[in-house]
Amino acid sequence: MVHALLVLAAEEAEPSKTAFYVAGGALAAWAVVLGAIGLRSADFPGSEGASRGVIAVTSVLVIAAMATAVITA
Repeated sequence: MVHALLVLAAEEAEPSKTAFYVAGGALAAWAVVLGAIGLRSADFPGSEGASRGVIAVTSVLVIAAMATAVITA
């Protein structure tokens, strides 16, 4: 009985890292997509608005990955 309680307490003591894996995976996928598009198109992104959009999405993904890394540490 005591062993079961200790195992249960140990499992609940460690936070789930799923959020970090999702945020980090999304950031990595975004980087691969941006790299592929950037290699195919010499004038990527085409306009100043598109450039700001790419920067905004990248910033949100980086902040999400960093926040989830700190929260789940």
